[in-house]
Parts: sequence; C-alpha cells; structure tokens
Amino acid sequence: MNTTRKYYRISLPTFGFLIFLFCAAAFAQQPIGAGTVTVHSALGGMIFGFDIDQNGTEGILTEAQTVSGGKTLNAIETFDQATGAIISIVKQTETKDEDVTLGIVNKSVGLIEHEHVPFLYVTARTYHLITPVSGNKLDGIWSPPLDKNAIITQVSRTQGTANVGVFAFENGGTNASFVFSADPAKNLTGPFVTLTDSVFQNGDSPVMAYDSVTNSAVLSASTGAVGGPPPKVAVADLTKGTVTEFTGVGAGFVNGIAVDSADGVACTTTELDVNVEFYNLAAKTGFVIRLPNATNQIQSGADVEFDAVHKWFFVAQPVSSTASGSSIYVFDPQGNLIETLDGFNFSNASTVIPVHIALNPGNRTGYVDGPDGTQLQSFTY
Repeated sequence: MNTTRKYYRISLPTFGFLIFLFCAAAFAQQPIGAGTVTVHSALGGMIFGFDIDQNGTEGILTEAQTVSGGKTLNAIETFDQATGAIISIVKQTETKDEDVTLGIVNKSVGLIEHEHVPFLYVTARTYHLITPVSGNKLDGIWSPPLDKNAIITQVSRTQGTANVGVFAFENGGTNASFVFSADPAKNLTGPFVTLTDSVFQNGDSPVMAYDSVTNSAVLSASTGAVGGPPPKVAVADLTKGTVTEFTGVGAGFVNGIAVDSADGVACTTTELDVNVEFYNLAAKTGFVIRLPNATNQIQSGADVEFDAVHKWFFVAQPVSSTASGSSIYVFDPQGNLIETLDGFNFSNASTVIPVHIALNPGNRTGYVDGPDGTQLQSFTY
C-alpha cells in the first residue's frame, strides 16, 4: 500500500511563537518558592549588599572578610541570574577599605559605595558606577555634595526611572536626617530636605521608599517603645522641599517599606505586632494585616519590595510563621495575600546589611540572602 506523506512548512515567525509558548508553559510549571540556584561569594567573604538587574541578566554583590594583618579582602563581583555563577570580579583589594552595594538604579546602573579606612574609622566615602552592570567594570562616579560626616543609609533602588530617593544623616553635631532625589547615572543630585521630627533621626531606624510619580520620599519610623505611640509616616516632596506627616498604624519599630507609585500606596512592616501596614498616601489613612499565623514578635516582617509590573508587595519574614526556616509573602495593594513562598533560611540577626529581596518582574524570579551571609538564594513567584 502506498502512503503519501504530507509535509507542512512552518514560517519562522510561527516557529518562534511556538517556541515562546513552549518556554512559557515550561516556566509556568516551575513551583513557586525557593529555587535551586545559589550564588556564592567568589572569595568566601560575607556579602555586603547585592541587587539584580531587572533589565538584564546579571546581578552585583560586594563581599569582604578580615585577613592577616588586620586587612580586609574586599571584592565587587557580577553574577549570572540564571546560573548563579560569578561572571567577573570587577575589583579586588586587600587593604582596610570596603565596598558596599547600594543597589541597581536607573536602567542597569550598579551603584557602589567605597569606604576608605586608613586606620580604624571611615574617613571618606565615594560612590562608583558600573554602567551597565553587564559591562563588568567600574566606569563612572556619582559625587553628591555631602560633607565628610554625612552617611547615606538607604537608596531606593528604583529601576526603570531616572531618579532614586536617598536617605542620609549627619553623623555628629545635630545628627540631622535628610532626604533627596538623585540621578547617579548623570551625576545629578537634588536639593536636600531636612527632617525636623526627631523620630526620623537615625537612632530610631527610619525606613524610606521613593515615589517616582510625585518625586517624594516616603518614610516611616517609631520609637519602638512597648505600648508606645504608633509609627509616623512622612512624605517629603523633593521638588518643593516640604514635608507632611500623619500618624500611622501598627506598633513598634518599622522594619521595611515599599511604595506603589502609580496607585499612591505604601506598605510597611512593624516589629511588635507582626503586622503589615497598607497606606493610602493621598488620604493619609492606613490599615493592618497580620502576617499569616504569626503570634510572636520573632515572626515580624522585615524587608518590603514592590513589583511594579504585577503590582505586588513582597514581605520578608526571617522566622516563618507558616513553615520551617524563612518565608516571603506576596500581597496586592489592597492587602490580599496572593502567594506564600517558603523554603528559605535568611536572618536579620546580627547582620550589618539587613535582609534584602531583589526582584526581576520580567521572568518572575528573584534572590534573597542565604543562610550564612556568604550566599544568595534564588526563588520563583
């Protein structure tokens, strides 16, 4: 019996689309939560800050460890988000100096703080750029007009927008705290806005996020006293130089904050009541959501980050109330729990750099600190 076979030609665009659908389906089948990819610091030192590029395939980290003679073995490194492999040791030194990753800002711009330590104390701080991160080399300087006693403690890590928000304070004298916007890629710094309320001084560990729509720094802080007042929320207009405040909700120190700029919603975590707070910044109102099954202060939330593509807030919980180890909870701006991500082991205890969640919304993946301070753990959401 003769059999006639028919062959069908598939156009390249159609073939490409089918491949896309296959890959999308395969990705959709990946379980959410902690992944199997781990980033290890190249030299085995403690990781002093990291971030991942939301517009690329790499990430950056800085590491340091004490070696003989009281010196510090210090390195700036880039890594592959997909495999976790170190791509390049951008810089390596063995002095008393250290580098700290402040984040990836603008579009694919790595921001590194270099601390010069000639003997015991930091005497100068300079700010270096890796533009882009995939270039794997230091090639720029951001030079904000800070005096030698000013210390930057937070940069908003806002990616995809020109500006970021910066929180800093004077280490001595009045100990005044101030905020400003900046475009590090163009070496531009906006006017400083001083925070006169003492609760926003560095001693009460205020947290800050950046509202890119209004060019405002959004801050929250509390004295943390047991049975004391709820946190305060401040919105500093970085264009006009004005600051407005209102009384927040929750209790205890504020551990993390993120802002949904498009909808004017801020999300925070507080220490004493294991709550997550959601604020309508325009209405100056807020409400609380308790972390799932949380009953003890040790289960309080930590870092908060926002995925502007899917409009989700991510809340880190170093001591999980839903599983062993640590967890990340995903909320929408209305306070609804979307996902629970388990299988982590990160800690805020005795760490110089607090736990950080880094997101890549384009492929719904991210990284968070690992168990011993020398590694990062991947996850999918």
